[in-house]
Amino acid sequence: MEALILYFVLFFPGIYGAPFSGSQLQAIPFSIIRELSRTLTYTIPSLALLWYLISDKNSFSAIKDVKPGKHDLFPLVIGLPGLIIIGLLVSLAVSLFSGLSPPPLIEAPHNIPGILIMVFACLCTGYLEESYFRYYLLSKLENPLPNVVLRIVLSTLLFSLCHIYEGPWGITNAVLAGIFLSVLFIRFRSLHGIALAHGVYNIFVYTMGNFIT
Repeated sequence: MEALILYFVLFFPGIYGAPFSGSQLQAIPFSIIRELSRTLTYTIPSLALLWYLISDKNSFSAIKDVKPGKHDLFPLVIGLPGLIIIGLLVSLAVSLFSGLSPPPLIEAPHNIPGILIMVFACLCTGYLEESYFRYYLLSKLENPLPNVVLRIVLSTLLFSLCHIYEGPWGITNAVLAGIFLSVLFIRFRSLHGIALAHGVYNIFVYTMGNFIT
């Protein structure tokens, strides 16, 4: 129950606040003010609340247990190319099957301040989503939900719902990426590796926007 409550508190504001105009989006314009505001007023406070609860409020043992180290390098090296390949395969499927609307194009920043804010926002988002969807759901729910397949299904389902505004192809990408990241986390127990891979992949998506726009 706590996991679902946390999901509605942390992620539904992001779903409702996602750019949506009543029809499938063609592009999501980059805004320095919007990205910085979202990161400072939503992403970072949500991340702080999540880890406050994960750490049992008065203990910081959970944070100490996930200190970055050499064990995070392999999941990062595997995770980033894997996410890029998944994204490219979904993009290829979009070009081959035109019956469904493609996911919206994420427009890239075109100046240094915008790029810095974009990198900061992407890394913070990567850590927030991996802290909840992988570390919290897959690790902290081991006792109440011992079946690892059910935990992966729950994690992937909730993760994909956060991308519903991106349409069918965006959800497909989220499902494949969610399963991939879940398997990586279960295998290597590395939060920082997959969080950095997720964040850098988001940066890659923005960067690709520079070649399209």
